[in-house]
Amino acid sequence: MDATGTITRSIGRTAVREELARGAFVQFCRDGFDGVTLDDLAAAAGVSRSTFLRYFGSKEEVVLSTFDPLGDALVDALRARPAGEDDWAALRRALDPAVRQLTREPGEGFVLLRLVGRTPALCARLREKQAGWRPRLVQVLSERAAPAPPSSVVLHARVAAAMECLMTALEHWVAAEGRPELGGLVDEAFGALAPAGR
Repeated sequence: MDATGTITRSIGRTAVREELARGAFVQFCRDGFDGVTLDDLAAAAGVSRSTFLRYFGSKEEVVLSTFDPLGDALVDALRARPAGEDDWAALRRALDPAVRQLTREPGEGFVLLRLVGRTPALCARLREKQAGWRPRLVQVLSERAAPAPPSSVVLHARVAAAMECLMTALEHWVAAEGRPELGGLVDEAFGALAPAGR
């Protein structure tokens, strides 16, 4: 098969996934995450359960698929920061893609995070997904500090702290009904852990 056919099929698969996820999200918001089964999602979409499972392996994956592009986006944003910028400032700016994505559509990001916050299985899975981003962020920090980067423990601690600042800001944003500016909450969380003298 030529490259054009592969790309077309990839675009088609992505479009189907997005459509299935949109429909599922409406059901989850209406009936609650635990009140909807995979069979319900498949029936509402007009496909078989096995077809639905070809696109999403679990209900958690349906909801959290919106976060899938963020790992690459955060890594790219961190890699693009100025070489002389300190790690903590660079990590804060590297989170801008997450803030933009969650605030791009008024109310949509808030509703998504509220659903996640109310569903322990989704909370746990989002934490796992976020933990999966960390090694690549640590690698970028190490590359930025070459040829004498800090120890692995230091780099992992910085990235873990940055991720926790993001999660804390998201939790407060949802608790405040999405009224504060999310970027400001992330700034506030980062400020609480800023190195002395900054």
